[in-house]
Amino acid sequence: MLPITIGRRRVISSAARVVNKPHRFYSQQKETISLQNIETRWKTMAPTERSTLTKQLEEAQLGDWKALSVEQKRAAYYVAFGSHGAREPITKPGHYPKLIASVLGVVAISSAMMYVARAKGQESPHTMEPEWREKTNEYLREQNSNPISGISSEGYKGKGF
Repeated sequence: MLPITIGRRRVISSAARVVNKPHRFYSQQKETISLQNIETRWKTMAPTERSTLTKQLEEAQLGDWKALSVEQKRAAYYVAFGSHGAREPITKPGHYPKLIASVLGVVAISSAMMYVARAKGQESPHTMEPEWREKTNEYLREQNSNPISGISSEGYKGKGF
């Protein structure tokens, strides 16, 4: 029973050595990404490049900030506060002149339609004539309509109905 145990230990320990060996094919060096024009290149970068750049900038910021280059500071600011992702502007440049022109166009069209409707429409009804209104106000006074604050109240100075 003892030789089998030793054999197993040897097999296990040799398997552990194979698993723990570093692979020859993977690079041990860190990949560095250029920080030139990061504002224009950010949208075209792959997500892995973005995360690598973000980690690279985080590591650089852990040290002295005076040691950072201007490009590193600009890139760190853009990654933290730049107009990408949720902070990307909804409207594009030149949107507001188009919006104002559209609103003015709609107002002009609706004004023209209103003018045509009034010009081609029927005359006002007979109940809108001044004589009809005067007779209506006299009738309401005779009937003592709204005696507290309306047309039949004392000292009423309104125009009536």
